[in-house]
Amino acid sequence: KTHGPKDRTLTQGLKGDPTYLVVDKDKTLATYGINAVCTHLGCVVPWNPPENKFMYPCHGSQYNNQGKVVRGPAPLSLALVHADVDDGKALFVPWVETDFRTGEDPWWKA
Repeated sequence: KTHGPKDRTLTQGLKGDPTYLVVDKDKTLATYGINAVCTHLGCVVPWNPPENKFMYPCHGSQYNNQGKVVRGPAPLSLALVHADVDDGKALFVPWVETDFRTGEDPWWKA
């Protein structure tokens, strides 16, 4: 399957968590993936392509296209992982450095 710019494809990530692969505007895979587990109640947050953001229908939380929380009640942004594809398989590595969206240490590192 080919993916278009700004696509988000849900796959199995670290520890079995649902994780989105991110396709950049130039149709290349971003070097990060986004953990799809909502930081409010732990449910999977669906990607909403027309709105270009993640929108949790049950409680109204919203995250921008990089997973940064923009509307609560979710208290934190979605966790990040490093992402790559090798021989058609998604590979994920824990993200332990600064969260590029907030400039802070990642809350999920603990």
